[in-house]
Amino acid sequence: MKTWGFLALMCIFFLELCVSQKVQAGTIPSATEKPDNISSQATTIQPDEPSFPAATQPPKSIWRPPLYAIPYALSPHDHFYLDRPIAVTSVNWPLANYRYGYQDAETPNPHTGVDIDAPLHTPILAAADGKIIFTGYGLALGAGNTADPYGLAVVIRHDFSFEGQSVLTVYAHMEKIAVQVGQRVKTGDTLGYVGLTGNTTGPHVHFEVRLEKNNAYMVQNPELWMAPPTDCGVLVGQFKDVSGIYLTGKTVRIKSESSGNSWTILTYADQEVRNDDYYGENLVLGDLPIGKYQITFYYSYHYYEYEIAISPGAITFVSFAGSKGFSTGVPMQKDTNSFLVPFHN
Repeated sequence: MKTWGFLALMCIFFLELCVSQKVQAGTIPSATEKPDNISSQATTIQPDEPSFPAATQPPKSIWRPPLYAIPYALSPHDHFYLDRPIAVTSVNWPLANYRYGYQDAETPNPHTGVDIDAPLHTPILAAADGKIIFTGYGLALGAGNTADPYGLAVVIRHDFSFEGQSVLTVYAHMEKIAVQVGQRVKTGDTLGYVGLTGNTTGPHVHFEVRLEKNNAYMVQNPELWMAPPTDCGVLVGQFKDVSGIYLTGKTVRIKSESSGNSWTILTYADQEVRNDDYYGENLVLGDLPIGKYQITFYYSYHYYEYEIAISPGAITFVSFAGSKGFSTGVPMQKDTNSFLVPFHN
C-alpha cells in the first residue's frame, strides 16, 4: 500500500511539473492570468456593421425618365416647346379616358385640352416663360362668373410665337391662384394649386394650348407641344375613309411588341376638332417608350393591322385611308383651320 501511495504522489508531482512548464512556455494560460482576447466581464459579440455607400441624389422621376429640355424639335414641323404643368416627379401623363378631342354624352363639345391627374394642393407650374394675361373666374363666361366651367384659371402668353401666332397656355380648376395679371413667370414657376373649381369630377389640372392671332384663337393638342420623356416618342395618326373624310370617335389599339403593354385610344370625336396645320391629325398618343408597336383598327367589318417604330424624341406619323389601309410618310396636306373660340373645357 505504501508503494502504491508513493507512486501516486510521484505521478501527481510529474503532472504539475508538466503543466508548470507549459504555462511558462505560454502555451496554456495560468489560473491567475487572463488571455488577451477575453474580457474580465461578459460581453455580447456584435457583428460587423455593413458598409453603405454615400447617399446619392434620387432620380428626377421615379416612374419614367426626365423630359427633354425645352424647346425641343427634330423637324421644322415639330414644336415641343412646353414643359409639363405638373412636376415630372409626379405621374403627369394625360388622363387616358379624357384626352384632347374626346367627348362624352354629358358635354356638348369635344375636350379642348388634356386633364392631368394630381392630388389636391399640388403646385401647378408654368409650362414656359411668359406673361400672365388672365387670372380668376370667367375665362369662358366672362365677368368673373363663378359658374364658369374652367373654375379658377390662369392664362399665360408666352415669349415666343409659332408661324406668326402667339402661343398661350391655360391652367384650370385651381383651388388657389399664386400669380396676378401682368406678372412675368419663368418655366416651372408656381401659378397656383390643384383644386376642384369649375366643371370637374376630381382633382386635376386642365391644360390647354392656344394659338392666337388678331384677337381670336384656336386650340391645339397639348401632346404635340409638351416635351416627351427621354427615350420616348409620340404617335400621331390621321384616320380617314377612302374619300378623305375623318373617322371620328373610332377605337384604335396600340400594343408594344416588347413589353406587351397596350393602349386603347379614340380618334377625335368631331371632324371640327382643331388639329395641327401640318399633321392634320385626329389621334395623338404621347409618352410611348421607344420600340416596335402593333396598331389594330376595325373598319368596315375588317381588322387592319400595322407595325410602327417609335423613336426617341420623335413623332411617328401614320395614316389610315379606309380600304387602302395604313401607310407612313408625309401627311396629306389639308386646308388650314379657321380660328374659332371654343368655350368648353
